[in-house]
Amino acid sequence: MKFSIKNISVNPVMLMRRAGYTFQRHSNPNEQSYILPMGRNGYPRFHAYITKENTNLNISIHIDHTKHTHNGMIRHSGEYDDSGALGPEVERLKKFLR
Repeated sequence: MKFSIKNISVNPVMLMRRAGYTFQRHSNPNEQSYILPMGRNGYPRFHAYITKENTNLNISIHIDHTKHTHNGMIRHSGEYDDSGALGPEVERLKKFLR
């Protein structure tokens, strides 16, 4: 699921940390990956990719239900639409980041 927050004035890293997310890695020079585990073993978890364009923050978020386990391929059981727990988390993030 994708959404944008317009006119942010705070560092995106600080915003995501305050929202409870942990920096995971740079996916590419312009994109950062963050996670918010919901389970004790790290899964399921919310997984967000963020990019900043001028003063706008673009977020692509999904739920990873399990760790990828397909013979070296990066695949996992996930949830990508606003059904289930993803919808309320997106609304929480939108309110928190504005």
